[in-house]
Amino acid sequence: MTKAAELAKMGEVLTNSQIGGRRNMVINGAMQVAQRGTSATDLGASDGYFTVDRFQLNFSSTSARLTMTQDSPTDLSGFTKALKLDCTTADTSIGADEFIILHYKLEGQDVQQLKKGTSDAEKITVSFYVKANANATYTLEIEDVDNNRYNSQEFSVTTSWNRVSLTFDGDTTGVLGNDNGNSIRLNFWLHVGSDFAGGTHTSNVWHTTNNQRVGDNQTSFADSTDRTFFLTGLQMEVGSQATPFEHRSFGEELALCQRYFQKSYADNVAPSTVTNNGAFWTNIIRNASNQNYWHVQTYQTMRSQPSVTTHSPATGTSGKFENDTDGADRDSAVSNTSNTGFSIRPNSGTSNDLGDVVAVHWVADSEL
Repeated sequence: MTKAAELAKMGEVLTNSQIGGRRNMVINGAMQVAQRGTSATDLGASDGYFTVDRFQLNFSSTSARLTMTQDSPTDLSGFTKALKLDCTTADTSIGADEFIILHYKLEGQDVQQLKKGTSDAEKITVSFYVKANANATYTLEIEDVDNNRYNSQEFSVTTSWNRVSLTFDGDTTGVLGNDNGNSIRLNFWLHVGSDFAGGTHTSNVWHTTNNQRVGDNQTSFADSTDRTFFLTGLQMEVGSQATPFEHRSFGEELALCQRYFQKSYADNVAPSTVTNNGAFWTNIIRNASNQNYWHVQTYQTMRSQPSVTTHSPATGTSGKFENDTDGADRDSAVSNTSNTGFSIRPNSGTSNDLGDVVAVHWVADSEL
């Protein structure tokens, strides 16, 4: 083999293999982790993270309702999980301020390699596998949250799995904050009114005009209760080439997700479930004021001080713990919260007549 052929072969290996890991800036892009549960119904009244970790649904003014599930496809080689959306209540009268968006959010300190806001700004390639019940056209947008700048492109969906690859030009305007706040947001626009789609859309151009954010050929996901949308293999990387999807182990993806959300329940058990599996059992400690409390250390250092909710293992009721003496629920309170742990104690006014041990489940949330 000639030297030129050897170099060409090396280039092919570098492009098509998994060499040079950590190319993918998206966590849980293969939709493996769903700590909150595998299905959520009647979504549309409020925003939230409902099933697959790191993927948020955002709604404005729509009467449409959706079901979101962690699906298990059998027709896409290399992927066993996908995010599925199903329209269960249609909304065919679209108000100007309406939208349904599927978000993925990134911290500013994790996207500094984009060199955004400098003369060396890098191109960004986003790739993903997608299918639906019928042909459709939707819009993927990269949003610079720090500087209110937008760049979007349309993509087509068919009834078969297809890999979409979209390359976005680098943006020499608007430096991103180097911190743990949300700086970049990937927006899958699925249903939208004229406030965001009324102007003339220009593909792959950074701008600041709200009514030009969505493509001119946009389909409404909410136009029929037959609509479905499947997504997996989401990857965002520097450069103009979509490389093969960077698979990570389930354990690694779970640990990365736990920076934003974690719980005492087993990874496949939804919060509020009645179960002792994974419950935090502890001996009573009394502080200098003779108050009972116990301390929990989080599995991973979290992005920021989380909001913490407790649940009784006996009933699944939030704001409670289980007393070992009589098996009854007692009111709980959370204090001393940091990104590495927190304390749980009986709520003010709750009797200190506790058993030798107590049991509690907990959920800690520091999502962007």
